[in-house]
Order: sequence, then structure tokens, then C-alpha cells
Amino acid sequence: MSTPEQQEQHEQISKDSSDGSPKFGRLLIVLVLAVMLIVVITFASEAIYSN
Repeated sequence: MSTPEQQEQHEQISKDSSDGSPKFGRLLIVLVLAVMLIVVITFASEAIYSN
């Protein structure tokens, strides 16, 4: 069985995840990683095909 504190934390987590608000921090991190991946692919393909 879970303690009341654990139950309260679980309810808070489920409230946070089900309120429908976007997670802008996580979205920003994913966006930055995607841009970095595109930059790496661009430089790699330029290095390969410029010979």
C-alpha cells in the first residue's frame, strides 16, 4: 500500500499530465535537438559531396 504522501504525489502528477497544457520546456528541447541534427546532417553531406 502507498502512504498518503505518495498518493498525493501520484494525484498531483496525474493532474499535471492530464490538464492538457503543452509542455513548452520539453518542446523547446526537442526543437533544439532537431535543429542540431539538421545542422550536423548538412555539414556531413557537404563534407562528403564536396570532393
